[in-house]
Amino acid sequence: MSTFPQADTPGFCGYPPDFGSVLSLPGLIRYLLRVGEQESGQVIITGNGRLTDRIGIGVLTRLVPRDLIDEILAETGRREKRSRLLPAHVVVYFVMAMAVFRDGYEEVMRRLTGGLQFMRAWQQEWVVPTTGAISQARDRLGEAPLKMLFERLAVPLAVTGTPGAWLGARRLMAIDGVKLDVPDTRANVEGFGRPGGLTRRPFPQIQVIGLGECGTHAVVAAETGTVSIGEREIASGLAPALEPDMLVIADRGFYSFGLWAEFSATGADLLFRIASHIKLPASEILPDGSYLSVVKSKSIRSSGFQIPLSAVGDPRRATHIPVRVIEYTVTGTNASRGPEVFRLITTILDPEDVTAAELAAAYQQRWEYEIALKEIETQMLEPGGGLRSKSPELVRQELWGLLLAHYAIHSLMSEAAASAGLDPDRLSFMRSINVVRRQVTGQAAFSPQTAQQRNSDDHRGNPRESQ
Repeated sequence: MSTFPQADTPGFCGYPPDFGSVLSLPGLIRYLLRVGEQESGQVIITGNGRLTDRIGIGVLTRLVPRDLIDEILAETGRREKRSRLLPAHVVVYFVMAMAVFRDGYEEVMRRLTGGLQFMRAWQQEWVVPTTGAISQARDRLGEAPLKMLFERLAVPLAVTGTPGAWLGARRLMAIDGVKLDVPDTRANVEGFGRPGGLTRRPFPQIQVIGLGECGTHAVVAAETGTVSIGEREIASGLAPALEPDMLVIADRGFYSFGLWAEFSATGADLLFRIASHIKLPASEILPDGSYLSVVKSKSIRSSGFQIPLSAVGDPRRATHIPVRVIEYTVTGTNASRGPEVFRLITTILDPEDVTAAELAAAYQQRWEYEIALKEIETQMLEPGGGLRSKSPELVRQELWGLLLAHYAIHSLMSEAAASAGLDPDRLSFMRSINVVRRQVTGQAAFSPQTAQQRNSDDHRGNPRESQ
């Protein structure tokens, strides 16, 4: 067993040698406003039209463009057949705005429209809808458009050279979960149930398991379930989001042979902490102190029966899968706790590819994704609060809007950090939210880009390459 320091290995994961220069808040403000006004294609309002055609969500409109929303509304059958006070695309922006602003429904809508309704350039008078009207519009929209929009837009943000995002050519990703309170209504209790055990939470909860990028805090995939469903069962739904260039990191609560096999079949490399009671006999000691072993399916009929991975090729058909084990001790500052032994397993079997020390340091990057979940739980949502919707369908709709807003903000932060040559972790998420809030409420002179302008851009506002 080797002992590694708790601090990150120097130079690991592309950390820059000096973190002394941090992008200032004014610099971030200038950058985000420049993105909102120049890169998104927003134009000065000069003509007639409906105010609802002008509603966006500030700089975030660039990342969630109107034409993509209209496309998804058509695919999900939510596009209106008649003109409404609250068109479906406005409701999509409203649900995202609920994550940016924690005000009541009508106040959130007032913030979205900003000063637009006072410019007197509209074909007819437009008034802020009542809370009841907004609730009905959300019911008509449903969950599907927001979920599809998130799945369509959320991709890893790190580029080559993004600090803290890579282990060699492998993109550092992590899976973890969070439980969010929802209102104590009969529908939510029936749909989600109450948490049991020692938590004694007074509210029903929705459980969310997500796949996130460690270097940028971007959540790129998520699965939901009730608190009565195990984390591993929910996490299995993330398998389609895994890609061969990823190194997926997870804590010991996520390991099971079935999930390991399912994730391995995607071609992604895995790095899981594993519980101490699982036996991993060493078959070969490697030069860096790690060793080779196998994990076994619990469904094998007898100790002599095995289907090795080498015989079938597909991990999901095997009963025995080779792994590499890294054991190390972390010494903390709290003497009363004493040193803690970590035992990791990985699909990367060759120590010349990645050393044990590098994998031990990579595992610590999992905490970056936990920080991302805390951003959602305590900074976008009110501390001690939760989601506000009163039915399971609208709870999930609100959740997808929350994840969309979180992803869009981190996308802007990643671009701002890249422009300054900084690690995205060095930017304040809370300050970035405040910048976005101010830009949304100050968008009176701007409208989302026209369809003709958007057609020349991709869904991120980047010019499409000519074919």
